[in-house]
Amino acid sequence: MGINLPSKKKLYSIVFGSSSNDGKRFDIILLWAILFSVIVVMFESIPQLSPQFKFVLLIIEWILTIVFTIEYFLRIWISPKPMRYIFSFWGAIDLLSTIPTYLSFFLVGAHYLLVLRIFRLLRVFRILKLARFNSEAQILINTMKRSSYKISIFLMAVLTIVTILGTLMYVVEGGREGFTSIPQSIYWAIVTVTTVGYGDLVPHTIIGKFISSIAMILGYAIIAVPTGIITVAMSKPTKTDQNCPSCEEPISSNDNFCSTCGYQAKKDS
Repeated sequence: MGINLPSKKKLYSIVFGSSSNDGKRFDIILLWAILFSVIVVMFESIPQLSPQFKFVLLIIEWILTIVFTIEYFLRIWISPKPMRYIFSFWGAIDLLSTIPTYLSFFLVGAHYLLVLRIFRLLRVFRILKLARFNSEAQILINTMKRSSYKISIFLMAVLTIVTILGTLMYVVEGGREGFTSIPQSIYWAIVTVTTVGYGDLVPHTIIGKFISSIAMILGYAIIAVPTGIITVAMSKPTKTDQNCPSCEEPISSNDNFCSTCGYQAKKDS
């Protein structure tokens, strides 16, 4: 008695789709397999683990890699346009999630790159019904677009400031105490202005400490700027009731025309 294997069309709806129960079930299994494989790789990197336990993790890692490899070739086989899938973003992610284990034969430690599998979780997020957040995501995208010019100017100003501070520090410290070049001093300025403060480079002259104080104060002032730009921009879409059917930009319900593309939102009665 033969085994009834599902057709390519049925497999496609299961592997690439999520509308059916089988498709959702496949995505959930894939979700847990990806999470489990990433956890295995993380545990394997712990040096305190016994060799026996590491060997078990290695076996599990190879089993999961073989499973993901089969899944990758299955996607190619059932895809209506295999080459389109192979060279797509998701196809590249699927391939990169399997290659590191095989590279470990030639490159020591290459299998730790398997944490790239975490990106595959983006594929299965569709089972969480995140489509209802599309409008909120569109608001964020529109906000970033509207703020792009102001943010670019802000970044240019920050780069100018850290370049000036780094150059001054190089001159003041005289190339000593780690400030051996202007790029090295600019690195210190970036770390200081962003209030990270690694402490690997510390000025020792009085003028150098004074410049450091200015850089730190500027850092606290600079942090608030991009937050204010984005906050103000985000407050604008909340006053609109719809998006333009032509350019997708937000428009007010009181507007007769879209201010971006000129689309006639309201027809004359």
